[in-house]
Amino acid sequence: MRKTLVCIVGPTAIGKTAVGIELAQGFGTVVLSADSRQFYREMNIGTAKPSQEELTVVPHYFIDSLSIADDYSAGDFERDALIVLEAMFAWHDVVILVGGSGLFVDAVCRGLDDLPGPMPGVRERLNELHKDQGLEYMQDMLQRIDPIYYSEVDIHNPQRVIRALEVYESTGKPFSHFRQQKRAQRDFDILKIGLEMDRQLLYERINSRVDAMMEAGLLEEVKTLLPYRHRPPLLTVGYAELFDYLDGTYTLERAVDKIKQNTRRYAKRQFTWFRKDTSTHWFNPDDVSNIIEWIDKRRL
Repeated sequence: MRKTLVCIVGPTAIGKTAVGIELAQGFGTVVLSADSRQFYREMNIGTAKPSQEELTVVPHYFIDSLSIADDYSAGDFERDALIVLEAMFAWHDVVILVGGSGLFVDAVCRGLDDLPGPMPGVRERLNELHKDQGLEYMQDMLQRIDPIYYSEVDIHNPQRVIRALEVYESTGKPFSHFRQQKRAQRDFDILKIGLEMDRQLLYERINSRVDAMMEAGLLEEVKTLLPYRHRPPLLTVGYAELFDYLDGTYTLERAVDKIKQNTRRYAKRQFTWFRKDTSTHWFNPDDVSNIIEWIDKRRL
């Protein structure tokens, strides 16, 4: 029987971690995390990592594998994940990959497109523009030149927005153009499972999880990360808003409301990203028995 990578994808707070663990237990295998923020040891509460108990139940890879000071790209993850998969497939017929970071999931499943490097000076100019004009100005630029990628990307992540802009300014072609190239060949089968539920219920789960994170000490975690606040992983939802609070931009109540609002928007964009792949089969996160049955049928 061929080796199979089962990818569990979907929006934040929908329950991917729990489903991934149940599937790993069912198939007697391991989990690879494709959540790009869970790589970092210093980012715990705001990234909703698996608990120590969950990590004990099923071996996980790429959790706490980096320091916040480390540079790490989707290309790095593609390389490292393929090495781990080769080792894991020597022992397991099935491996579970779990994550909501679409670019990192794509890196493993289809390979990264051969994106051109920036022309000299372009990145520096865009970084200065971001510093002077703010993220919203950069978002508006991206929406005008590449509405396709704008509808999919996490527009609250300045690194992703600036990268798309520099590709356009260096080539004259939108970032989305380069994401339509031929996929890499893998020596294992890939089954993609998307998790979905009623949108209002998901939003309620998001709001409740943000409240739980605050009660668990997210603000204190953010304070410990102040020296690293300009590192790309921290320019993201849940951290950026609390840095703004510490700067006096928002009240704490307003910052928490912004986290909830931006997380809901991010979830909507995650749905957009994952739904463009028509090979993904969608389930409710409570349907684990049906998911296992579906996987078994596809592997016959």
